[in-house]
Amino acid sequence: MSQLQRIAIAPSQLQQGQILLTKEQQHYLGRVLRLREGDRFIAMDGKGKWWLSQLAGEQAEVLEPLLVETELPVSITLMVALPKGNGFDEVVRCCTELGVTCIAPVLSDRTLLHPSPQKLERWRRIAAEAAEQSERSFVPTILEPVAFNTAVTANQTSHRYICEARGDYPHLNKVLSNISSEIVIAIGPEGGWTIQEIENAESDGFQPVSLGRRILRAVTAPVVALSLISAACEV
Repeated sequence: MSQLQRIAIAPSQLQQGQILLTKEQQHYLGRVLRLREGDRFIAMDGKGKWWLSQLAGEQAEVLEPLLVETELPVSITLMVALPKGNGFDEVVRCCTELGVTCIAPVLSDRTLLHPSPQKLERWRRIAAEAAEQSERSFVPTILEPVAFNTAVTANQTSHRYICEARGDYPHLNKVLSNISSEIVIAIGPEGGWTIQEIENAESDGFQPVSLGRRILRAVTAPVVALSLISAACEV
């Protein structure tokens, strides 16, 4: 099935073995992908279900469900301070490809970007496109941005780490051996976390860790962290 094109659909579009295609999906399949009546493609609902489908005019016929096992064995929440400019677009795209489950944008003391609602919709669209491209079963959840101190208090997962570039902390790859089901990893903004933010996170159960001896860009660090986690838990 690897050669077939994939599109993301809403679960509500599937009705009685038929997929009710939107105007945008019809245009994408017909004009962009050049599919014709009777051509096959894969529909995915972003919640773990895939179907082999066949184009039939303004809708598609479901031929059979597909079993796809592309997800990591752990649930990863990436809590990341918003970088400046459009850097978060690339964070969403790359981390979706690497298997992130949830991305929680946060506003830290040194955050420069305060996004509009249109940005959030853009990030969710990028996540859906990246999930299609990387053959993910699930589209990651992109939460609304909140203050960092609010986010660390709300998340009570047992395995919680905050990455800090400076300080004598264990490397992330040294603490990943006992991860079983869920992990939260927090990545700071340009300039890093403040001392107070690190202390607040520690008091809420986060363990400070390092990503190495070099100072990474705000858009590079999340990709490095996700790569280390996926390498540690995927065999």
